[in-house]
Amino acid sequence: MLETLQPAKPDAILALMEAFKADPRDTKIDLGVGVYRDADGRTPVMRAVKAAEARLVERQDTKSYVGLAGDPAFSDALSALVLGDARPAGRLAMVATPGGTGAVRQGLDLILQAAPGATLWLPDPTWPNHPAIASHIGMPVRRYRYFDDATGGVDFDGMMADLRGVPAGDVVLLHGCCHNPSGADLSLPQWREVAALLGETGATPFVDIAYQGFGDGLEEDAAGLRHLIGAVPEAIVAASCSKNFGIYRERTGLLMAMAPSADRLKVTQGALAALNRLNYSFPPDHGARVVTEILSDAELRADWEGELSSIRNGMLDLRRQLAEALRTRTGSDRFGFLAAHRGMFSRLGASPEQVETMRRDHGVYMVGDSRLNIAGLNARTVPVLADAIVAAGV
Repeated sequence: MLETLQPAKPDAILALMEAFKADPRDTKIDLGVGVYRDADGRTPVMRAVKAAEARLVERQDTKSYVGLAGDPAFSDALSALVLGDARPAGRLAMVATPGGTGAVRQGLDLILQAAPGATLWLPDPTWPNHPAIASHIGMPVRRYRYFDDATGGVDFDGMMADLRGVPAGDVVLLHGCCHNPSGADLSLPQWREVAALLGETGATPFVDIAYQGFGDGLEEDAAGLRHLIGAVPEAIVAASCSKNFGIYRERTGLLMAMAPSADRLKVTQGALAALNRLNYSFPPDHGARVVTEILSDAELRADWEGELSSIRNGMLDLRRQLAEALRTRTGSDRFGFLAAHRGMFSRLGASPEQVETMRRDHGVYMVGDSRLNIAGLNARTVPVLADAIVAAGV
């Protein structure tokens, strides 16, 4: 049987990681891997996470299973962080998941169960795992215009024109903030226009929010999503704690499905619990307990928010440094969009050949579509990257 298996398609980012490891140059820069790193190249454990874990070690007296949906306290705490006052009373079904990826997968499985003929509309570009998961489960995918390579911003006119053609019953995936891979986000007025349009067409929004707090702030990053929730009859939201709590390996996520009415809540919640049972039975719990401990304790929460703010401001400062370094070297502001982007990523607008030139000649590693991880930079490497960009003719 197994001899009939075909080789899996190589993962571009994992291949990039291996190439970086094999490069002997001391000056090499890794801008490909999608994790936050500080100026020393570490992905640190946040102070509040350490403190919460210490408390749990002292207090926790069992490692038995939690319910199929996970700990309700976690669902309540994280949904409050993400949705705030927009949480719909009596209409929100929720399950804990193995990270944001697990939430996306469960959300797509829910759609497949509820509307087998639905098409998933994805922004162009989007996180590569979105179309990969959809393809794996047999869900049709179409694209809508999103990023404008010429301006480095959102092609909002093109986006709206494409979304007007999405039929009722189809699903439109939106990035909640810090768009991956482009870094270009919708403004709040644009979110309002998208919400109004989806309300008119009857398409269902699916919002993937994986970087809340990495853009402009916890409240600011969720403002568009919160408006959307109040403007449509039903929605699906996948949330991740990997980045803003720095607990990547704990695989901590939440899937929220807003039912169209209170009458449909029980059925929707049951469907989500059944999907958990079929895919992994009970969700991971350690990270969820850590997040719940932080969000429910005023002292821990204040420390977490303070450290998260420092991380966010550090990335914003690196963006400004890079934009200024390129302005100095080119005598133009054509890379000013880098300072306007938010989150860990930006898409530079370089060709695959230019990306390869930067890798070969300067030891600068980024994904072939020129997505770079701003968090992979520091004050020393910003000018190195700027020189490489200019030398490659980007």
